[in-house]
Amino acid sequence: MKINTALILCAGYGKRLNPITLKTPKPLLKIKNIALLEHCINLIKQVGIKKIFINSFYLKEQINKFIEENNFEIEIKVIEDGNVILNTGGGVLNLVSKINENDFLVFNPDTIWNKNYSLEIESMINLYYKKKLKNLLLLVDRKLSFDKSLKGDFNLDNNLITKDHKNFIYTGCQILNKSIFKDRSIENFSISEIWSDLIKNNLLSGFESKLEFYHATDLETFNKLLDL
Repeated sequence: MKINTALILCAGYGKRLNPITLKTPKPLLKIKNIALLEHCINLIKQVGIKKIFINSFYLKEQINKFIEENNFEIEIKVIEDGNVILNTGGGVLNLVSKINENDFLVFNPDTIWNKNYSLEIESMINLYYKKKLKNLLLLVDRKLSFDKSLKGDFNLDNNLITKDHKNFIYTGCQILNKSIFKDRSIENFSISEIWSDLIKNNLLSGFESKLEFYHATDLETFNKLLDL
């Protein structure tokens, strides 16, 4: 089994990186002269994904122009959230409504993705299908986070995610199945609402990353990342 489609969430305001995000959307900020979005696209290509869907809202013209002006040698479509921002959950659901596949990868581009993640993501995909899962989040022990101010989101035990202890951080990569959005409509809601419902039923799954975690959390952290 194979996943053919990846979604990249690029609609947010990036307020924690003001003032540099007042004129440039966060996905187009550069680390090592490469935009965060391009780092993400390069990883997706490395994994062997065939199609990418990107959502946009804030400074959407710049996202469109960036994709149009660069030949990434992979099929990419930019889908606007619409008249109102849809948050992470609504944004994913809006994109999902445009694709035929049932299973897909989702990325947040504010993580500094690199090709070293490809083996972990391939292992994630194998586990996802082997265990016939409907969701799988890539988590990392907070000890591996470059930004030491980040608090943990979850606990992870034998691929089961719970909320006790919270020693693990969500990296911004997950595999989802369309079915977990049943009874939800395209509106502003956070993907964390879906996660919380799954946790209540012991149905939220996780995969542990062993790589150091770099994330453009805020302006202070971003400036430190530029010095690496």
